[in-house]
Amino acid sequence: MEKKVEAILWSIALPGFAQLISRSFVTGILLIAIELIVNVQGNLNTLIVLSFQGHTQEAVQQADYLWIMFYPCLYFFGIWDAYRTAGGDEKAYMAIPFASAAFITTIGVAYSSHTILGVTFGPIFLPILSSFIGLALGFAARKIIMTLD
Repeated sequence: MEKKVEAILWSIALPGFAQLISRSFVTGILLIAIELIVNVQGNLNTLIVLSFQGHTQEAVQQADYLWIMFYPCLYFFGIWDAYRTAGGDEKAYMAIPFASAAFITTIGVAYSSHTILGVTFGPIFLPILSSFIGLALGFAARKIIMTLD
């Protein structure tokens, strides 16, 4: 269990780190390279700084949505792959929560420039909030599928 948690935490820090630790060098380097490309092209670090400083509208204006829409899939694939490599594939259907989180978070990115309930969450906070919803839906779907299996 400890190894799986460690893998997830390193992957949250940066997709590819856990793969490097587990000596999956090709996957790790590839994930880090793709993350860097998407990060730079999507202007992600600037969006994070602006969002955390409360400049949501400026973050929305500087976001390159065509690039950052790809980030949730990359991010959650990296987390899932690290978890799987660390022994998480012993549990059935564990890809479902990660895939669900990637899908719902991508929807969060798509709607992040819109005002929802009177608030514009922006390209960082709405996707983060969406990821928790995606994980919850994914774990619920996994539980339902396991009862049918």
